[in-house]
Amino acid sequence: MWGTVFRYVRPAARERPVSRRVMRGFQPAHLRKLRKERGYSQGELARAAGIGTTTLYHWEAESKSPQVDLLARVAAALGASVEQLVDVPEADRYPGDWRVLRGMTQPQLGRATGLSTPLVGRVERGEIPLSDDVATRLAEALAISPTQLRAAYDRARQRPLGEPA
Repeated sequence: MWGTVFRYVRPAARERPVSRRVMRGFQPAHLRKLRKERGYSQGELARAAGIGTTTLYHWEAESKSPQVDLLARVAAALGASVEQLVDVPEADRYPGDWRVLRGMTQPQLGRATGLSTPLVGRVERGEIPLSDDVATRLAEALAISPTQLRAAYDRARQRPLGEPA
């Protein structure tokens, strides 16, 4: 009578978008400078990275924070590293900052280490004890020493209540 009925189907977990929380240390000015140094317009860089031009515009305008996986694609299109676009001093880094600097999402880090995504998140937030095995696996995947990972984890554990990790 009314025609076809469409039913919403929730995307599979691996297709869901990454969280929209603010990325610590993201430097829109660094992105804009690198893009201009390479002689790319926003549209050209967006096309090369496979993201929307509006997305790139919002990042450069500081009105939206990038998703780590999309920022990694932009960095690659620029021939740069994520570290050139995100500045968090090593002495201030949490485990999640190390992951972002490597251009990885929590699910990607989980797959690389054989750990679950929720476990990675709890370690990043300092919510659970960090075993030697988990520290070694995460440090190896992040290309840092277990000592660096433990220092970042300790900072996450000791951060003030209410401060995101």
